[in-house]
Amino acid sequence: MSSKSSPASRVAGGVNDPKPTDRDSLRDAPAALCESRPEGISGAPPSNTAPHNSNTALPDGFKLLRLAVDSLYLSFPGELNDASFSALQKLKINAQSENLEQLASAQYPIGSHIFEVKDRGAGLFPFVLVDNAYRIQLSRPGKKLPMAYVQVSAHYLAHKTPRNIQEELHALLLELGDLEGHNTVSRIDLAADFSTPVVMDSWHRSAWVTRAMEIHNYAKDQQFTGWTIGMGGVIGCRLYNKIAEIIHSGKTWAMDLWLPMGWKPGEDVWRLEFEFKRDFLKERGLGSLDSVLDSQNSLWRYATTEWLRLTIPNEADSTRSRWPTHHLWSSLASVDWEGPPGVPLDKYNNTRTPTEIRLITVVLGALTSYMAMHKIDNRAEAIDQILAKLYEHYSLVASRKELTFDEYLAQRVAVKGREFNTAVNSPGLPDNLKQDFLDQGVDAYRRASRG
Repeated sequence: MSSKSSPASRVAGGVNDPKPTDRDSLRDAPAALCESRPEGISGAPPSNTAPHNSNTALPDGFKLLRLAVDSLYLSFPGELNDASFSALQKLKINAQSENLEQLASAQYPIGSHIFEVKDRGAGLFPFVLVDNAYRIQLSRPGKKLPMAYVQVSAHYLAHKTPRNIQEELHALLLELGDLEGHNTVSRIDLAADFSTPVVMDSWHRSAWVTRAMEIHNYAKDQQFTGWTIGMGGVIGCRLYNKIAEIIHSGKTWAMDLWLPMGWKPGEDVWRLEFEFKRDFLKERGLGSLDSVLDSQNSLWRYATTEWLRLTIPNEADSTRSRWPTHHLWSSLASVDWEGPPGVPLDKYNNTRTPTEIRLITVVLGALTSYMAMHKIDNRAEAIDQILAKLYEHYSLVASRKELTFDEYLAQRVAVKGREFNTAVNSPGLPDNLKQDFLDQGVDAYRRASRG
């Protein structure tokens, strides 16, 4: 199979669509926003039952390591209150400022979350709040839009159950406005992590019997990274090398969840992931989060039997729906979403800090570059010189702003604190917000979160 390089992160569902690796992966017709119906595939809805399977190694070497809701997008109807709207307008302006003190103040703390207020909105939502747990998009009062559209991070979903997250979000959003009615699921991704001796590019694209119109496969540095099927429609599938994606993304926390299930470092882990969008869920009467979570088995069963199947092609039989199911796919289709929940991730915080290894790597790069430029072979001498240069340069920058070096440094630290969600820069907050955020907001959030 000929291949073109594509980053593993794109296979894992990045924002930009990657390029296909072979010519025959190109579609024959424009992709429909609904499901397509090739020969031999019926349009039966998801069933209410699904076969069960234990999380143990099967005779073919298949080993299920984790079942997870990996992505979750929720919409909350309601309206921002006047105080929150006014505060967000001011903080968004601060986020656009070149003044470091104003920029550092573009935060909205609620409870245990210190949200960064972004300088730009998203589509019809003018305000965006972000930390490591949530990306919250908020609409203007009076608009016929949900008050909030929330993306929950995969990291947070590994730490808390979706139902607990829903309760927390409800309490958070009550601090911003009045909620009306029930929230709805705009998108949910169900993922199964597994190990197997099966070579994942050992079949041709024709082995996929599917209602989708697009099938693509990907590689990076001559290493096969995965498949995507039907992406862009109301249901889509990714089957990709999770280890390769982790190397690119740095999400090493996922490995801590595989170890109790028998994974050994060095083993490849693959992820089968189905993305279900609102239109697909709505057609099946699944709007609320509770109804979707109660239907995980039927959604998975539908996706792996009616919408998509990996088969063993039989050239003697032109009816593809009769081709036998690949044994790997049989194992994946039979996983039980109603089994005991996996062990949650213990270590988690809402900050978005870089790893110390990353920072050390940057410092080492700067130090070695400086030593090479000036032909210095003494580490201590080079460190002293580069720190002196740093102080000299930024003292001049600070003086132009009528600041001392230490005052300028404190402002830069505060800006990083906003970006990393690590500190409330209360001196920079508007006066009418300081006490509300630091006292009343925390108390009200705690009361609401306790019911």
